[in-house]
Parts: sequence; C-alpha cells; structure tokens
Amino acid sequence: MSQYALEIKNLRASIDDKPILNGITLAIPKGEVHVIMGPNGSGKSTLAYTLMGHPRYAVTGGEVLLDGEDLLKMKVHERARNGLFLAYQYPVEIPGVSMAHFLWNAYQAVHQNGDGAKKDPKAVVAFRKKLNGSLDSLNLSPDFSMRHLNVGASGGEKKRLEVVQMHALAPKVAIMDEIDSGLDIDSTRVVAENIAAMKGPEFSALIITHYPRILEYIQPERVHVMSAGRILCSRGMELARQLEQRGYDWILKEYNAS
Repeated sequence: MSQYALEIKNLRASIDDKPILNGITLAIPKGEVHVIMGPNGSGKSTLAYTLMGHPRYAVTGGEVLLDGEDLLKMKVHERARNGLFLAYQYPVEIPGVSMAHFLWNAYQAVHQNGDGAKKDPKAVVAFRKKLNGSLDSLNLSPDFSMRHLNVGASGGEKKRLEVVQMHALAPKVAIMDEIDSGLDIDSTRVVAENIAAMKGPEFSALIITHYPRILEYIQPERVHVMSAGRILCSRGMELARQLEQRGYDWILKEYNAS
C-alpha cells in the first residue's frame, strides 16, 4: 500500500491543443494537506480539472497515482469511487434536485454502488442526521437540505455547501479550487475549521488558493508555488506568508520563471 494519497509525476496536459501543464510533479502523503499558490494563468484550475477527469483537458504525458492506483486509467465515476473529490471554484446550480436527494444518491454511488443501504431506513435517517450536523457546523440553515442544490445561494453559501458535500462523501483526497474565494472573514474561519477537523490518516487535501488567511487555521504541511504549468518550489507555511507580503515577482525571479 502506498504511503502517498496522491502522486503526480511529470503530468502534462493541454486544452484545445494548447499545452497548459508542463510537467507537474508533487506527492501528498496520507493525512497531509498541501497548498498550491501562484499567479493567475499558472494552470492551477487546469490541474484540478485534469485530475478529476474533465473531458476538455487532454493528458499528454506523465502519471498520477491515487493511493497507489493509476488515476488516469479511471473514468470520472471511478475516480470518485476511489476517493477523489473536487470542490469547484464556481459551484453550479442544479434546479429541481434537492441537496439531500443529490447527496444521498451521490453517497450511494460512491460508497454503496447504489445497493444495500438504499433500502435501509436506518441508513437514511443516519445520513440525514449527519447532513443536518454538517449544515449546522457550517452555520447553514437545515432547510438547505431541501432546497434545490445551490439555487438561490450566495457565493459564500455555495462554498460552504461544497464542504457539506465533502462531509457527506468522505473522500480520501479532496481537491479544493479556491474554496475561500467569496467568503467573508467569519465564513473563512468556519470553512477552514471544518476542513481542519477532517484532517487525519484517511483524509488528505490539495487546496488551491491566492490568500493565506484560510491556511492560518488549517496549517498545511506544504505550500507549492506554481507558474507556467510547473511547480517552482515547495516549502512550509512561511512561504504563503511571504507571498502575501511580497507578491510573486521575487520568487518567479528566484527560479527564472518571470
């Protein structure tokens, strides 16, 4: 069994024949939270979508292992069943589908393959209780469970609902694409504390962000700087604080990436 939750080795990917990822290499040990920061246009979101299997992004080289298994050979639903989760930068609205119904079916698809617990009333009750607890921990009204998914929710509420989905699906590896964008100070703290509470041997995360405020609560093990589709360097939390104070120019010059 691999010691790494996620291993990315020289990953290359393009969109519409335009290279975006130019050899990404990083490894996240089990139980760790890592962060990617970098200027706009560095390929951070492309990395997230490529790992999740978005059909628009074509992998042109490299290898990705999820808990030791070849991620790139998996279809999107297989990646989810094997423990990968993506929290979107811009969560979509799904009219006509309640959050509770969506999450219950997603949970069945990921963990039960649609069988067994679906017919067990006790399992449904336990799931609903857990869902309500998640909503409460993120300062969201319990009626969100019956509302259409993300419909009518503010930008900050949508981001908190992404964390509710993480609670429900319990992924092995969560990729969070700017989970803190659109959040005020209090909401950032609440989201960060919920993410920090999930840390453990069975949960690892890769957080994409521009702002270190959320990281002060989470205290990630590593911070990676990305530019032009490559990882320039990997250091500790102090790197995120330096970037907030000094911007990116100095580190781009240090690695001849300006």
